[in-house]
Amino acid sequence: MEELIATLKKQIVEQLNLQHIKPEDIGDDQPLFVEGLGLDSIDALELIVLLQQHYGIKLANPSDGPAIFHSVRTFAEYILAHRTK
Repeated sequence: MEELIATLKKQIVEQLNLQHIKPEDIGDDQPLFVEGLGLDSIDALELIVLLQQHYGIKLANPSDGPAIFHSVRTFAEYILAHRTK
């Protein structure tokens, strides 16, 4: 799990082109949207693409997105439960 969390942080920084943030600066349980990293709906689409490209997971219900992408930890837990790659 910890290795996946570290990988996800790097992938998020790269996928979203967050040049002002280092992966190690992102807290495992830090909110990714609004008060946390300040991501927005465009960033959410990029996270969905990351999920599909790197882990073979299609988000079946977009309304699940806020819970899945709440933090890096919730993102990792979802991947571990649904991974196909």
